[in-house]
Amino acid sequence: MKYDPDKHTRRSIRLHEYDYTQSGAYFVTICIHQRECLLGEIVDGLMSTNSWGEIVRGEWLQTAILRPGVELDVFVVMPNHFHGIISIASDRRGTARRAPTGEQFSRPVPGSIPTLIRAFKSATTKRINERRGTPGTPVWQRNYYEHIIRNEEALNRTRAYIALNPSRWQMDCENPQNR
Repeated sequence: MKYDPDKHTRRSIRLHEYDYTQSGAYFVTICIHQRECLLGEIVDGLMSTNSWGEIVRGEWLQTAILRPGVELDVFVVMPNHFHGIISIASDRRGTARRAPTGEQFSRPVPGSIPTLIRAFKSATTKRINERRGTPGTPVWQRNYYEHIIRNEEALNRTRAYIALNPSRWQMDCENPQNR
C-alpha cells in the first residue's frame, strides 16, 4: 500500500533527509511487543537469557557475518528489549546506495540501518515463533529507537550505558515493575 498522509498518521522517527546508508555508528533500541519480558531475566544485576534471548543474540551476531561492511559493537539482550551499536563501514565498495528522497515511507534501501533492523527483527521473529509454535505472532514492537553516534565521546557514553543496563534494571523505565 502506498503511503497516503491523509490516511496514514504514522510518523517516522528517522532524521529527515539523513542518509542511513552512510558510514558511522548507530545506537539502536528495539522493544518486545507489549514490553513482555520474553528474552530472559535479570539475576543479581546480570542478564540471564533464555532460548529466545539466545536466538536474538545469535541473529544479531549473524548481522555482521551476512552483511559486508556492517560491524557490531557492544550490545545487550534485556528481558524485554535489546540495545546495540551497529556501524556501517566507510569502505563498502559496490554497495548499492540511494540518496534520501524525502519520502516518509519508501522501499527498503539495501545496507541502510532501517533495512538492517527490519531483517534482524524478521529473522528473530520467525525463529522465536517457530520455537514457540506461534506463527504470525508479533515479537517486536512496530518501530525502534535509533540515535546517530557522532563522536568518540558519545560512542563511549553509549557503550557504558549498554554495558551497565542489566545492573540498572531495577530502575529501568522498561522494567514492568517500574510502570
